[in-house]
Amino acid sequence: MRLAIVGATGLVGRKMLELLEESDLEIDELLPAASEKSAGHKLFFKNRDWTVRTVQQVLDLKPDAALFSAGGSVSLEWAPKFAEAGIPVIDNSSAWRMNKNTKLVVPEINANELTPDDKIIANPNCSTIQLVMVLNPLHKLYGLKRVVVSTYQSITGTGAKAVAQMEAERNGDDVDAIYPYTIDKNCIPQCDVFAESGYTKEEWKVVYESRKIMNLPDLRVTATAVRVPVVGGHSESVNIEFEKDFDLDEVRNVLRNTPGVIVQDDPQKLEYPMPLNAHDHNEVFVGRIRRDFSNPNTLNLWIVADNLRKGAATNAVQILQYMVKNGLLETVNS
Repeated sequence: MRLAIVGATGLVGRKMLELLEESDLEIDELLPAASEKSAGHKLFFKNRDWTVRTVQQVLDLKPDAALFSAGGSVSLEWAPKFAEAGIPVIDNSSAWRMNKNTKLVVPEINANELTPDDKIIANPNCSTIQLVMVLNPLHKLYGLKRVVVSTYQSITGTGAKAVAQMEAERNGDDVDAIYPYTIDKNCIPQCDVFAESGYTKEEWKVVYESRKIMNLPDLRVTATAVRVPVVGGHSESVNIEFEKDFDLDEVRNVLRNTPGVIVQDDPQKLEYPMPLNAHDHNEVFVGRIRRDFSNPNTLNLWIVADNLRKGAATNAVQILQYMVKNGLLETVNS
């Protein structure tokens, strides 16, 4: 396979390369793409250096598939051009997620909806992915009625400039701040920009994307997204109201048997998920599983995942693996 990585020099792009090294995918030729100022640089992959090219140069070489992680404007401009050339694009930006003709895919939930005709495939928001990984199996048993989620999101979700800001603040250095306030030793109750409703775009992503992935257009979901001075991953406090009552042991067993989910739930041993432990893991971790005694048929739990892995790069690579395994990639140059 000849594989393009658009945005290869960014945080998620580099994480994609790391995951591809770990995967069983046979990459015969890597075609990394980035901005013109990065063109000509080298990236080390599979025991050799690969030259970074512009997006146009990579498109001209007609790869068999492309992973995009270069931002929404790049995806809006270039994904259709790759698609028109018959090159499937798995896009990590928000550009195509809510397009009615674009599949929004978490492989463990809805990869079976993919066909060879899908040339632009959207990777969901990081907070949404870890949420639906837990919600979906529980919905099948008890029926989701309402979901309230508060997120505690790593600065890596913003990118390398956010990491640089926090490190500079901790070292007492001058900083080119990307956040409106100091992030070190602070929590900022704003992820992305505010809409007129008073909710941020990040909060609306959780609402609309969860509905689309699980095919529950009327699901009642509300979210509050908070940026925290953490590097390892995103955490979520989730309150779930079901149509039916549930058994806590059954909830734990269902989640233990859900591919890609690890249950860490033993309060007596102080065992629960934390971003420090989820860092560099591909799974979604869930714990603090307990009944909400203030409302019938309602569950509280805590979800953690590495946002650069399952929240972004891992999910994209898993989509690619599914497509290869199920014969959904057509070789462009054949």
